[in-house]
Amino acid sequence: MSKKSFEAKLDFIIEMIENLEKIISRHGGIVKSIKDFEGQMAILMGISQIGETLKKFSDEIVEKYDLKADRDGAYYTRNYIVHDYEGVDMGFIENILRNYIPKLKEKIIYIKKEEYGN
Repeated sequence: MSKKSFEAKLDFIIEMIENLEKIISRHGGIVKSIKDFEGQMAILMGISQIGETLKKFSDEIVEKYDLKADRDGAYYTRNYIVHDYEGVDMGFIENILRNYIPKLKEKIIYIKKEEYGN
């Protein structure tokens, strides 16, 4: 993966997280956003996109920034969302939004600063 391509992936993940934050804000919180069918669909798509993008990170980058658990967990969640034909447990999604997404954003911003100085 080229440095430019990697930077684009970092920017995309940050954009997806900021979109999730906007969706949650517009709906007045996490619970309200996942109870609204449009909010729920948008959140699930955003989380899926994050998982798909993290999966494309090279093993070198994953090792350098200790991202294995993040990459594997995000991709597992992506697969769970797109392949669960019985329905996604929204409590699981709420937990991801509350506890995982803010930490991931901090990590991705840190990596971008380390790699590109911005």
